[in-house]
Amino acid sequence: MSQPQGVELSYEDGARAVELAREAVESYVRHGQREHPGSMRDAFYERTGAFVRLESTRGRGSLRGCAGGYRSGDQLGHVIVDSAIEAASDDSCGSEVTPSELSNLTVSVCAVGDVILTDDPLADLELGVHGVAVDSSGQSGWLYPTVPVENAWSEREYLDRVCRKAGIPPTAWQEEDSVVTLFEGLVFREREADGSVEQLTA
Repeated sequence: MSQPQGVELSYEDGARAVELAREAVESYVRHGQREHPGSMRDAFYERTGAFVRLESTRGRGSLRGCAGGYRSGDQLGHVIVDSAIEAASDDSCGSEVTPSELSNLTVSVCAVGDVILTDDPLADLELGVHGVAVDSSGQSGWLYPTVPVENAWSEREYLDRVCRKAGIPPTAWQEEDSVVTLFEGLVFREREADGSVEQLTA
C-alpha cells in the first residue's frame, strides 16, 4: 500500500538540502551547536522523512555516518538538520566526526517521497529507486536507494543486507511477521568534499 508524501525537490532544492546538511554538520562538529534552517525553501516545509549520509574521501573511503528516517512529522528542513547532526555523532558509526575530517567528507541527502508497505518485496522493489527498511523481532534496519546500485547487488542481496544491518538473519525479510517498507528517495550528493552537487535519483 503506497502512502504518498508528496515531496518534490528541484535540483536547486536538492543542492540547498545538501548545503544545509553540511552547515548542520560543521556547526555541530566545530561548535556543538544545532544549526537552524533559517529562511527555508518552500519544499522544506513539507512534512516527510529524510536521510543524511557522510562519507570519507581519505584513502579508500568509508562511511562515516548515516542517519534519518523514512517517516517524520517534522518539516523537511528540520529533519535534514537533525539527521545531519546524528550522522556526525558517535551514535551513528561509533565515533564522532572531528573538525579535521570535515574537509574530507562528502555529504548526501535523501528526501523521502512515497512509502510502500509490501507483501512481495522482490516483485515491488525497483533498484536505484527504492530504499528499503525491514522491521523484525524488535530490530530494524534500512539502506539508501543508491546503495545496491553502487555495490551491484541484486534485489535479493539488497534485502539480505538490510536485514544484516538490522542485526537479524539475512532472510528475515521473507518471514510473515517481518515488515518490509520501500521508500522512494530523491538523492543529492556532493561530487567532492564541499563541492558541486549532483542528483543521483530521478
